[in-house]
Amino acid sequence: MISGSRLATIARSLAVFVLASASAHAATAERAPQIPDWLGAHVGEGNGQIALPVLQRARALYLLNVAEGKVKNACYFAMDATRPNDLTGGEAGGRFYTICEADQTFRVISSGHGSGRKLPGVADFSNGRECAKNFGNALDSNLTAGGAYLTSEIKTSFKGYYRSAGQQSFLTRSFVQFDGVGETANARERAIGGHPAALVSGICMQKKPDSPYANDQGYVPLGKLVNYAGGRSNGCTTWSPAEAPQVISAVKDNPTTLYIYPESRDILAVSKAKGSGQAGAYWNASCLAQIGTPRFWSQDKLGPVIVQYKKDHPAAPAKPIPICEAQSN
Repeated sequence: MISGSRLATIARSLAVFVLASASAHAATAERAPQIPDWLGAHVGEGNGQIALPVLQRARALYLLNVAEGKVKNACYFAMDATRPNDLTGGEAGGRFYTICEADQTFRVISSGHGSGRKLPGVADFSNGRECAKNFGNALDSNLTAGGAYLTSEIKTSFKGYYRSAGQQSFLTRSFVQFDGVGETANARERAIGGHPAALVSGICMQKKPDSPYANDQGYVPLGKLVNYAGGRSNGCTTWSPAEAPQVISAVKDNPTTLYIYPESRDILAVSKAKGSGQAGAYWNASCLAQIGTPRFWSQDKLGPVIVQYKKDHPAAPAKPIPICEAQSN
């Protein structure tokens, strides 16, 4: 057990580290506080491992918030958005980490990245399924923003009914709100959080007056259940429906920290290094080879562009959802 004074000392040194700029692996390692041996065994850039800079910053953020009394959770989260999400053979890439130092557990699961958008004739900041090239914190950009977050309240909402094995089931989806600081401070405004990668699509309205989810006319949405764990998100952190319950239950009424890599400074360092031929900040090698030079799109620069695009291209009026042709299960 670490004493309160010892924990505060560690937290202060880690806070200095978090704020320091890391330009190379060697320099990062020299500044890093000691990582426990059991956790160090998971450090690396291979499958199932966590890159050193990602772990150092995630651990620093967690211990600092523990020392300040903001977090009491025994576990913390990290995500490496430079890693591939969609591996060969349809296997999802592991890049979301749950780390519990008290019981020495380390878990890796899949997580989606922001899809971005393509505004024809204006800007293209879209991302492919496997690797993310574009990052940012602009409103309505659908981009992942790296940096520090705290988990907050959980909201569960009804998404619709779907047919399964000849019967009807319904999907409710829990959403963990994130609160950010610095570049991630607009997380609430952007409705950024974590949730299962599942939705109901191709919806029609079915008469089901006995359902607790029926509208005023007695109808409920009915469609097809879609699992997009190997796909992209609107900027939120998504987990597979099978793995999400464990993540969500870990922070129910017990907030913790989440550190997402990369931040804008890391993206800038990599971009400069690509032009100079020198070593830059950490980036997953396979994804860097695929995307070329990554880019950060800030709210200050991209936000007004998106606003103007919406004014120039107003959305078409919403069409009424059709009534389902068949009313049977």
